[in-house]
Amino acid sequence: METKETDTYYLNIKEPNKSSMLALRDIILNQDNAIVEFLKFKTPCFRYNGRVLCYLWIDKETGHPSILMQDGKYLNHPDLEETSHKQIGMIRVYPLEDLPIKTIESILNAGIKFLK
Repeated sequence: METKETDTYYLNIKEPNKSSMLALRDIILNQDNAIVEFLKFKTPCFRYNGRVLCYLWIDKETGHPSILMQDGKYLNHPDLEETSHKQIGMIRVYPLEDLPIKTIESILNAGIKFLK
């Protein structure tokens, strides 16, 4: 079986972030069959129908994983944090806590709806 470039990215992450990032990857990819994963700027990126939906990122300041929503400023979701980037919103994840799966799915679905 051929290893994809994205698979190699996850293999190089240390625990506990590795488990969180792999879980986030599964949550994102399971939202819709049209979501495709690829690497952009050496980080996992997810496209929906040809447009960027979100990125997975490990915050340099906190060392924690997060999901960066490409069009976050348009989603008006209460659990989506603003960032210094013009249109990107962020969902912080704490690797030693349970993932807020319902919140993540809600934000991802809002992003998919926006891209439709």
